[in-house]
Amino acid sequence: MRANRPPFRVGLIQMMCSTDPVDNLARASDMLREAAAKGAQVACLPELFLTQYFCQTEDAATFDLAEPIPGPSTEALAALARETKMTIVGSLFERRTAGVYHNTAVVLESDGSLVGKYRKMHIPDDPLYYEKYYFTPGDLGFKAFETKHARVGTLVCWDQWYPEAARLTALQGAEVLFYPTAIGWHPSEKAEFGEAQASAWATMQRAHAIANGVFVGAINRIGHEGPADGGLEFWGGSFVADPFGRILVQASRDREEVLVADCDPRLQEETRRNWPFLRDRRIDAYAPITQRFLDGG
Repeated sequence: MRANRPPFRVGLIQMMCSTDPVDNLARASDMLREAAAKGAQVACLPELFLTQYFCQTEDAATFDLAEPIPGPSTEALAALARETKMTIVGSLFERRTAGVYHNTAVVLESDGSLVGKYRKMHIPDDPLYYEKYYFTPGDLGFKAFETKHARVGTLVCWDQWYPEAARLTALQGAEVLFYPTAIGWHPSEKAEFGEAQASAWATMQRAHAIANGVFVGAINRIGHEGPADGGLEFWGGSFVADPFGRILVQASRDREEVLVADCDPRLQEETRRNWPFLRDRRIDAYAPITQRFLDGG
């Protein structure tokens, strides 16, 4: 993290995803242009924005949706980055080789260059979130990328529940952590658990902002996907939190929106001076964190 870096403006793209990747790319492109028109310098799209959330079922034909990186979608995002002069974070279904696929976030610089990629490390396997069928766990480690306007950390959806992931990314100097996300309610559970689930999701990411003294951008999709009598209802609610955990901007539950928020690295500096959590870490005492569970077995 460079000292005296000027403030930067982030843009979050909260969108509905159709069954047509061409349509999704076109609408995402228009929303990215809107973010640029609002002054965004770094913008992030939701998880797997080119398709509906296909992990609700296990179907080998779905692997046909994957593509190499670099590939057609990174080329399209690179062209858009050059056009808008923004850094763009996109979430893609990566085909590494036959039988090896990843859930991957790419970072395109404002000149169109591919700064790098992050492969989702934590892969869930829950009802309607059958990601272990599709995605090989990431093997690039946790990543922060130096870009023209900010040092950007990229994590993806299920990663957002793991303080270790946020910490290791922040320790690489990230000023903002982006979490491209596809998270929603099982309709049958919404009435009983919906408010608590969405609150926990936001609280966890605000806690990452506080514990690490960073800005956090959580980017979700909206809309119902899957069978009318089941499927998932994605709860939107995308937001940016500052290093105090305060929500600077937040989207609705059910509308496509382009959010922008100003992030001032001086606030990160001031927050860490007053809450020196990184200074007071007991790195000499944390070795047991690498064990699955401290049961002696």
